[in-house]
Amino acid sequence: MTHTLIRGAQAIVTMDAQRRELADADLRLRDGVVADIGHGLAPGDAEIVSARGCVVTPGLVNTHHHLFQTLTRAVPEAQDALLFGWLQTLYPIWARMGPEEIFVSAQVGLAELALSGCTMSSDHLYLFPNGARLDDTIAAAATVGLRFHPTRGAMSIGQTAGGLPPDALVEREADILDDCDRVIAAFHEPAEGAMVRVGVAPCSPFSVSRELMRDAALLARDKGVRLHTHLAENDEDVAFSIETFGCRPGQYAEDLGWTGEDVWHAHCVKLDAAEIDLFARTGTGVAHCPCSNCRLGSGIAPVVAMLDRGVPVGLGVDGSASNDSSRLSDEARQAMLLQRVAMGADAMSARTALELATRGGARLLGREDCGALEVGKCADVAIWDVSGIESAGSWDAAALCLAGPRLVRDLFVEGRRIVRDGVLTTLDLGPVLERQRRLACGLIDG
Repeated sequence: MTHTLIRGAQAIVTMDAQRRELADADLRLRDGVVADIGHGLAPGDAEIVSARGCVVTPGLVNTHHHLFQTLTRAVPEAQDALLFGWLQTLYPIWARMGPEEIFVSAQVGLAELALSGCTMSSDHLYLFPNGARLDDTIAAAATVGLRFHPTRGAMSIGQTAGGLPPDALVEREADILDDCDRVIAAFHEPAEGAMVRVGVAPCSPFSVSRELMRDAALLARDKGVRLHTHLAENDEDVAFSIETFGCRPGQYAEDLGWTGEDVWHAHCVKLDAAEIDLFARTGTGVAHCPCSNCRLGSGIAPVVAMLDRGVPVGLGVDGSASNDSSRLSDEARQAMLLQRVAMGADAMSARTALELATRGGARLLGREDCGALEVGKCADVAIWDVSGIESAGSWDAAALCLAGPRLVRDLFVEGRRIVRDGVLTTLDLGPVLERQRRLACGLIDG
């Protein structure tokens, strides 16, 4: 396979068990894993990549996205709406999508993630209009080169049954479970170093039935895959749970088997102290999406309280229709800033924010083989050039969330360089963007 020596980094932020940071250090990548870290490593037959004036970190990990939404950024009618109104505005547009829109939107979103330093991403695809399938996003991810954790989402309660989505976007629950079974059998790779792992992810408690939530959990555990959904995103979400189910979202999740180390929930902005304790006790994870939470006015998630109690937390960009971006580096900075707004300037450090974006995200996705630069772990590496204007004057080059670039110079996934000098090497973005513009115009005209 590949053999690369990243030489002379100003700093290597390992995020290993000791959280070591090495100055003027080298990193060897061989056959898809980290082979050595140290000083003055012999090159042998390696390709040499100079990291002078650069900080090297583990690749960032995105734990929540809706890639299909990259075709519907900044829709005027949805720009100032709260969550439920935002969804009701966008559902009819998304209903006009098909396999090509799902494929191209995934390419665009994953390319943007890669350029922001992300080497592994989850995706929550919960609607399948006009013949679209989860297969479309998996095919797109292969063209970009990121590790991919697609989750087979679903909606089963339409407007005529009291749900939010149009009836045209819901599916029969038996069909949903059958297709979950199909995509797990076709694509899930349980082995260490996997490039694709599939999860089961009913969209939310307000768009599927109790029965589907329970059956999805049983199916996922039978197949040995992870579970994902939205939970406690804003006040409307909590009010719906209390009115409809007679309990708060955390209790609803626990009653239906949606807590445990194989579960991670998106947002959790409105978890109360008892729910945080529940998540800590059960090892249930949270995908924190700070930019989206700001954009939709959902609030500030109690991340520091979660971390203090031992809740696993990672970062997600969320869908580009509620963020308008897919840059994971922005999420790390925003996560840090929001906790400081809520709790003071010492609430979250730049190193903690970076840890959420790397080691924390890998833990959330069940990837002990990723998220840190340690011998034997996956060779997923981001190189950040700190010699430019964004870092000028910085006394701590490794404090990337305070002063530093938001785009990577180079990015390695499984030891393969998929970004070189700020340019994606795996995909020519010109034709992709042209195709995206054509499809987006079709959605607008439709």
